[in-house]
Amino acid sequence: MKKFQRLLKIYPKSSFIVLFSVFSVILFLLIFGSVKQNQLQLQVGQPAEETIRASKTIENATETENKRQLAEEAVVPEYSFQADLKETQTGYIQRLFTFITAVNDETKTAYQEALAKLTPEQLAANTLAEPGVEEKIAALKKKFETVDENALAFYQSLPQVFFENIFSLSATELSRVEDEAVTLIDEAMDGRIRETNLAQAKQNALYDLQLTTLSNELQQQVRYLVNQGIVENEFYNEKRTEELQQQARDAVTPVMIYQGEIIVREGNQIDAKALEKIELLGMTKQNTSIFPLVALGMLLVFQVFIFWFLTYDRSWTEKLRQASIYATVMIASIAVMKLFQLFQTEQLNYIAQIFPVAFAPLVLTIFCNRRLGMLAAVFQMLFVCFLYFSQVGTTYLLVLGAIYLFSGTMATLVRRHRLATQAGRAFVWIILMPFLFNIIMVTYQGISLFDKTTLMTLLCGFAGSALAYLLSVGLHPYIELVLYDDSDLVLNELSNPNHPLLKELLEKAPGTYHHSMMVANLSANAVAEIGGRSLLTRVACYYHDIGKIKHPNFFVENLPNGAENPHNFLLPEDSKQIIFAHVTDGVKILEKYQMPQMVLDICWQHHGTTLMQFFYVKAKERNPEVTEADFRYPGPKPQTREAAVVSIADSCEAAVRAMDHPTPDKVKTFVHNIIAKRIADGQFDECDLTMKEIRLMEKSIVSGLGSTFHSRIKYPSLKSEGTEK
Repeated sequence: MKKFQRLLKIYPKSSFIVLFSVFSVILFLLIFGSVKQNQLQLQVGQPAEETIRASKTIENATETENKRQLAEEAVVPEYSFQADLKETQTGYIQRLFTFITAVNDETKTAYQEALAKLTPEQLAANTLAEPGVEEKIAALKKKFETVDENALAFYQSLPQVFFENIFSLSATELSRVEDEAVTLIDEAMDGRIRETNLAQAKQNALYDLQLTTLSNELQQQVRYLVNQGIVENEFYNEKRTEELQQQARDAVTPVMIYQGEIIVREGNQIDAKALEKIELLGMTKQNTSIFPLVALGMLLVFQVFIFWFLTYDRSWTEKLRQASIYATVMIASIAVMKLFQLFQTEQLNYIAQIFPVAFAPLVLTIFCNRRLGMLAAVFQMLFVCFLYFSQVGTTYLLVLGAIYLFSGTMATLVRRHRLATQAGRAFVWIILMPFLFNIIMVTYQGISLFDKTTLMTLLCGFAGSALAYLLSVGLHPYIELVLYDDSDLVLNELSNPNHPLLKELLEKAPGTYHHSMMVANLSANAVAEIGGRSLLTRVACYYHDIGKIKHPNFFVENLPNGAENPHNFLLPEDSKQIIFAHVTDGVKILEKYQMPQMVLDICWQHHGTTLMQFFYVKAKERNPEVTEADFRYPGPKPQTREAAVVSIADSCEAAVRAMDHPTPDKVKTFVHNIIAKRIADGQFDECDLTMKEIRLMEKSIVSGLGSTFHSRIKYPSLKSEGTEK
């Protein structure tokens, strides 16, 4: 594992490319079977072995044309009604009788004038005959020359017998014929007369004529006029009808075959219409569409691009760590999703609801960041569209995708801590909210809440959310164990007093062991006050002075009572090297035991670059040219809040233990001064401690020291303490 990590550090870019290439290929293979279109060998009458759904959205051109043809045929032909045609036809008759009256008057006048010019002899001989019918007809037709073409055509359509008989009628009879003809034509043409009902309209008028008191001779004259006077007054409007037919065709919605639409259900026979749809979709052809597969590949590349954009500002180490977590979690998620998809049927379409959709976003939110959790929520929903490709275009896929997206998004809203520490809040976001949303989506589909399928859907959705919650809680320690070297499982194991290093420390340096236990209590409590990692701090304190087992007797807490301090026999420079060595030796020992990096860091940093003042003063007395830098710990300075707290607790515990008659005020003042000196010395410059946290830390350490050394504390009223002051 270490070699693999070193390899990642040496070739970070190549490692990233390889990692996501493998990740994308695995996802493609998992989803490929759901997207790949199968070639169907079908024939009419054959029972469908499975439910066949449309593989794409396409227009059924044949059905669309049939619907348009029916719509065109259903259009009522448009007719134009000419109401003024009645006045035209009756006007022809009225004008005709005006001409007839004029001809009668003119011929009579001419005859009278001719008689007046005859001599008595001629008049007695009666040689001048009255004008005959033929002369009157000729005179009438002479007047026809003054009318327009339409009127002339009307007059010429009257039979010769009409003209022969009309001039034999008296003025009264002419008036009656005219009035009756105009009345009958006017009444008939008040209605709409088409070519189809023209004969009927004439027949009705002639029937009404028979009911009049006219003589047969007069009725016959009226009959001639009615037959010619009643004409069509409503005509077929071909242009308007064609426009209406075109509008009807255009109004027809194209008949679409939608992706996901059921063409034929499993077990049903395939009829000609269903087979036509299947052939139209190209599902029986050898070359099926590759566009869904291309879209899947593009989506996988798009996922990598977004991930890169989200982690652009991260170091390569952190980028690769997050990429590894994301890839592993998403592969596991899609694999489980695929498993549920394989077991889903028409009757068990609620199986997909059991999938713990919140798990992947939740893990990525807690162990990486909220943005990657959101990315997982979105892409889980997108991959659903490909895993359930046969359902594309259906309400089912719309609802399922919405539920997956909502549940995944809600999971990213929890705090980035263990779910066990926020059980109520996690229950609301992970279980309650998705359940309520599931009810909303059921209502959206118009399904009864008390339907058996609905209840099973809601139950499965609740089970899926609960499963995600339980998996997150149960697997959290083990995920930590895989991802971090300082997981709680590891730290709990390292805190066991039977650990070989702690047993060795107790045997070889019992004073240091007890000092470490005391520092652990002080530091863990103080770190808890400022919201740091309490358990990690405790374990780090257990091992922070492990290097003293190399030379235990050179540290005063391990000397037996009455024993001479070995540093009294050494030069300050030699003592300095031994004291410094407990840090470097400790780190080497911890590395050998593969301790968590944070434990190693606290071992390195718990003295920072502080001055070893006692030996510095002694060396200065011997050699004035000695500098402080020669007697400062090599560091580094504390880089974390936990390391800063340990450095203060370590110094304070040792000093208070050695303090003569520690009182609460003395302890408080001492701790405050230690912290002030460390701040002035710049020891906290590289960690993110705030002044508020420093005050909380100080208060906790003072309280802890007071509780630990209470039996040795003397109160201000005692004389001895007054002497101390």
